[in-house]
Amino acid sequence: MSAADDTATAFDTAIAVRSLGDGTFTATLRAEWAVGTHPHGGFLVAMLAKTAVAAMHERGDASVEPLAVSTEFLHAPALGPVLLRADVRKVGRRVSVVAVSLEQRGRACVEARVTIGRLPMRRAEWTDLPQMPAEPPASAVQLGAETPEGPFHLSASCDVRLDSASAGILLGRTGDPPRLRMWARPRTGQADAYFALLAGDLNPPVVANLGRNGWAPTVQMTSLLRTRPAPGWLRITVESRSVHEAWFDSDATVVDAQGRLVSQVRQLALAPAPGG
Repeated sequence: MSAADDTATAFDTAIAVRSLGDGTFTATLRAEWAVGTHPHGGFLVAMLAKTAVAAMHERGDASVEPLAVSTEFLHAPALGPVLLRADVRKVGRRVSVVAVSLEQRGRACVEARVTIGRLPMRRAEWTDLPQMPAEPPASAVQLGAETPEGPFHLSASCDVRLDSASAGILLGRTGDPPRLRMWARPRTGQADAYFALLAGDLNPPVVANLGRNGWAPTVQMTSLLRTRPAPGWLRITVESRSVHEAWFDSDATVVDAQGRLVSQVRQLALAPAPGG
């Protein structure tokens, strides 16, 4: 990959939005950040959060960051240009709220309510987090361009490793529980708060371990940012509490190299049919 390609696929460049000066922004959904032909859901969440923060920056508050993003996926957008509308709903001393809509060809595709403030940086008073090695072991399986969901174009920009004990579907096993343990980091640069939002959705659908392969579209996603990640690998655990008819839930916990909780992502999604 050339230096020009590194710049084109860098995460911070890919989620950049350009202001039109009236509360609207433009951006481009690139193929490098898609699964198959669908823009990646976690990537869209990060872009919506970036738009909300940009709207607050235009109001003169340059120190804020996203704290929580509640996202509704209405229609799958296509790759290419999009329009983002930001509506500042509340401005507070500690918390502000911005509604953001991602539109394409005059239709709202994704909508989010973004809670904005200042992320804590001191160590947490109390945590109860999954225990994982800070770095992936040699036995970890690298997530490549092909996944049960389709071509994973993000593999060119994201280094993702799966615990071999949980990656049954990638190793030809079926019937494993819908749980995954992973490590992730950008291939260029260091993870920031927006990459932490993405990291909570980097996994193949956990229902693939049950033999339910294919596109699993997210209907609703709630993402919480807890602190900025330290340099190094992000440790990710993902599990489902229930796979019920066409529906399943997915909960991701993202821990940084210093053992701090950096993000939590919960989503409700549609599962592919068994044997799909």
